[in-house]
Amino acid sequence: MDLSVKPGDDFYTYANGAWLKANPVPAKETRWGSFNELRDFNIKAVRTILNDAAAAKNAKAGSVEKRVGDFYAAAMDSAAIDKLGYTPIKGDLERIKGIKDVNGILNEVAYLRTTGAASPMFGFYVGQDRKNVENMVPQLSQGGTTLPDRDYYLKNDARSTKIQEAYKTYITKLFTLTGADKATAEKNAETIFNLEKKMAEAQMARVEMRDPYKTYNKFAVADFSKTTPNMDWKVLMAKMKVTGQDTVLVSSPKFFTELNSLLTSTPVADWKTYLQWNVMKSAAPYLSSDFVNANFAYTQALTGQKVQTPRWQRMSSLTDGTIGELLGQLYVAKHFKPEAKARMDEMIANLIKAYEIRIKGLDWMSAETKEKALAKLHAFRPKVGYPNKWETYEGLAISRDAFFQNVRNSGEWGYNKMVSQLGKPVDRERWGMTPPTVNAYYSPVMNEIVFPAGILQFPFFDPNADDAVNYGGIGAVIGHEISHGFDDSGSQYDKDGTLRNWWTAEDLAKFKEKAAALSKQYDAYTVLDTIHVNGKLTLGENIGDLGGLNAAYEAFKMTKQGKSKKKIDGFTPDQRFFLSWAQVWRANTLPETAAQLIVTDPHSPGQYRTIGAPVNMDAWYKAFNVKPGDKLYIKPEDRNRIW
Repeated sequence: MDLSVKPGDDFYTYANGAWLKANPVPAKETRWGSFNELRDFNIKAVRTILNDAAAAKNAKAGSVEKRVGDFYAAAMDSAAIDKLGYTPIKGDLERIKGIKDVNGILNEVAYLRTTGAASPMFGFYVGQDRKNVENMVPQLSQGGTTLPDRDYYLKNDARSTKIQEAYKTYITKLFTLTGADKATAEKNAETIFNLEKKMAEAQMARVEMRDPYKTYNKFAVADFSKTTPNMDWKVLMAKMKVTGQDTVLVSSPKFFTELNSLLTSTPVADWKTYLQWNVMKSAAPYLSSDFVNANFAYTQALTGQKVQTPRWQRMSSLTDGTIGELLGQLYVAKHFKPEAKARMDEMIANLIKAYEIRIKGLDWMSAETKEKALAKLHAFRPKVGYPNKWETYEGLAISRDAFFQNVRNSGEWGYNKMVSQLGKPVDRERWGMTPPTVNAYYSPVMNEIVFPAGILQFPFFDPNADDAVNYGGIGAVIGHEISHGFDDSGSQYDKDGTLRNWWTAEDLAKFKEKAAALSKQYDAYTVLDTIHVNGKLTLGENIGDLGGLNAAYEAFKMTKQGKSKKKIDGFTPDQRFFLSWAQVWRANTLPETAAQLIVTDPHSPGQYRTIGAPVNMDAWYKAFNVKPGDKLYIKPEDRNRIW
């Protein structure tokens, strides 16, 4: 803490100032804060597990330990990987060279997808139908671009043009590494950038994409094909292993009509260059060090990261991302205690109770809507720690001496697994995150809140800490995930997870008005020089923070400590609660990364998450004696109160 600062002037520095000064961003990172410290602890724990598994001489063939150990050992064999150069993708690049026409281009797009090699041109996945949640349906989304957001193609300010140049340099480098001369490689970079720019122009903006109705467009496959005469989706989907489906959901139909025109207005030769690029960029992190270094140089321009993340860390993360439920079994056996799960279950029950009290007490919502909100709250399904039923990755071949093939095999396996869900009941036991992940999520179509084992550690959670610390940390995280069920997007889904309105018109209008006021509060926060927080993009997360912290405080007040005034280390229970919240969000961030996150991240920066919710809570003013004249002071009647 920095006690020389008044909490009412700058609560973030008051709570974190000394830590921020003493903890600059390490060279291998792009930001450094509580999340990163815990992620760092976890990835080191994972490394130990992986090293042990790779070294285990007696692990049985097919056992969890053997498969995890083999995957990691192959990933760490950089000498073998370097020896291969770009041999693993030579076949793909040659095959693409032989394409003759648009039909060949589309066949290749399908082939690259089904083999786990790349996902060019558009997005495709299988997921629940938002208006009929028991059904799994094929879904198409805009895509085709490489830079983190369409704005990077469309803007020409100094920051954006610098990144565009770095991107073109990256493309040029990969083409020269695969045998093109410099002039051809540079020409290819222009071709690819211009084609991707046209796709970017056809994309919807992120804020627009937050509207679940706008992105819900259901078509009969035959009717959708009529809107894209150059793409017969019945044929194309069959090549993508999707058969017997008569319906498709499309998030952005306009993107596909534009793509349809691009298919014939762009020379086949340019599409071939684009497809080769897709193979190269997908493979680059897994090829020889020339490719890995080129990939890092591009990342550096985007994020400002000083040195490459060490190989063990990249490969530990890759193992987690690829076979996370095998690795996860070894992780939870070592790092997740049953008592932590029991304490979490109890806290979740308390948070739900607190939320119920808060909904019942809302002065702006009618009894009719309250009843529906409570029904939704009571239908929430929490998942804690790890899945009840582990994924076995049956049929996924992992070899100790073929790293690139392991990556490809897992891509193909994952694709087949996804497509195999069509026509089957929704698997409600599935997790969207692996056990070592330091994060949590809410799924509107499942109406579930999920907390992996990875986040259930200090500073979020410590079974031995006092309630103030746990409720200000993980309690607020639980409340945050519950609040996603009631944010500007999640509130449009009912208790069954169906996209269906359950609000009276009057209540919905009041909610929208409150949400707009919160948007405005965050719009006023400056991040870098002229860059502000985007209140509309971050609205869902900001509602999550405001609702979550209020509910956590309500739940904290039900505990023995919450009812007492007993100080610990000179701080009252209420002060400790808010300090715990503030210290979860402490972080130093590189300016390049901060600029990128404002465009791409739906969360506000940590310093504004720290203050954004408390300045709307009377309890915070009381805890720190914040008065008119203090910089963060907001008049009681102007404080944003939603949930």
